[in-house]
Amino acid sequence: MPECNYCDASFEQEGAYLEHLHTEHDESELSRIDRRRVANHVGDDEEGEFPTGPAIIGGVLLLTVGVLVYVVFFLNIGGGSGPAAASGSVDEVEQTPYGLQTVHQHGTIDVTIGGNTLDFSQQQYQLQADAFHFESGNGQRWHKHAQGVTLEYAMSTLGIGVTDSSVTFRGTTYDESDGNVTVAVNGNDVDPSSYVLQDGDHIRIVANGS
Repeated sequence: MPECNYCDASFEQEGAYLEHLHTEHDESELSRIDRRRVANHVGDDEEGEFPTGPAIIGGVLLLTVGVLVYVVFFLNIGGGSGPAAASGSVDEVEQTPYGLQTVHQHGTIDVTIGGNTLDFSQQQYQLQADAFHFESGNGQRWHKHAQGVTLEYAMSTLGIGVTDSSVTFRGTTYDESDGNVTVAVNGNDVDPSSYVLQDGDHIRIVANGS
């Protein structure tokens, strides 16, 4: 029958004695051995409680995965794959940007489709993607905040699909056989899927049906 070394109490079981030391005696009173025994006893008792450590780690992992999914699928930062498309969907561009916030460049733009010049100062065109966007209500000056921003990717963030010979906007595709189609940067025709925008570039896109 264990007897307390620090008072007159006695106990039938070792566990009850250790619980007594834990609750009735200050840690400073106990010998080093008793402190260790009490610590082990208290640790055993808490094994049945909810493991907060693993829960916290699990929560952090879930949050990290969520952020990665958002970045890859919604912001499209990372390597792209698959064929180039002219649907205007960011998900279908041949190359997506990388290195977000490693550059900050600007340029100008002029887009006329179906005889209408698009106004990128409208809210629907502002801050549509982190890598390429318009901001502060300015529809003439574009901002580039990542590397590898192709003309195809930039236009896809605005819902405009471009190839070197066609433009798709709001479900209508204009190509060279329909009439006037121009996809150019600084006055030169370019392949939108491979041309990476540079600081000071002027984008000009014209698509008018016959």
